[in-house]
Amino acid sequence: MVADPVPLQLTAELFPNGISRYAVGGMLVGLGTVVIYVGTGIPAGASTFLESTLSYVSGQSRFQRYVSSRDWRVVFTLGIVLGALAFAATVQSGVITTSLYEAGTTGELYEVGGVTLWSTAVQPWRLFLGGILVGIGTRIGKGCTSGHGVCGVGSASKTSIVGVLTFLTVAIATAQIVAALGVSP
Repeated sequence: MVADPVPLQLTAELFPNGISRYAVGGMLVGLGTVVIYVGTGIPAGASTFLESTLSYVSGQSRFQRYVSSRDWRVVFTLGIVLGALAFAATVQSGVITTSLYEAGTTGELYEVGGVTLWSTAVQPWRLFLGGILVGIGTRIGKGCTSGHGVCGVGSASKTSIVGVLTFLTVAIATAQIVAALGVSP
């Protein structure tokens, strides 16, 4: 049987570097979600983890509802940050090579004391503003893309399905508007 060339061509245009890196990342996220759910009985969602982490420094009642489970949530939150740092320090900087990622294709590489480091080309104020907007969005949407998109859709939650469709629609529209305006990092 010969595959239809139209879907193959569309896939090549949408994912010029292939889909394997996304498939591997998706499997790792899924595995992490299963481990957290089986170990705790709680669906994984990054915004909940942030709220529980804030319970260490804030007395507000909304942050205190996760006090009994906040220790493992802090480990999860640190894992997200440290995992990203480890990836940037090893794979993105070219120390470790893999067919899933070509070093130097995003951001900028530079050397400090003989060590190759990576940094994003996105301006810091845009990262900060994006983080603020994402935080507001997770509060309004009662959760984040990881909670709704991975756990909620996986458990066929109608609220999460609507939330994910809304996230995607707004993200696609925003990306199209930004591209049409010629805005770059």
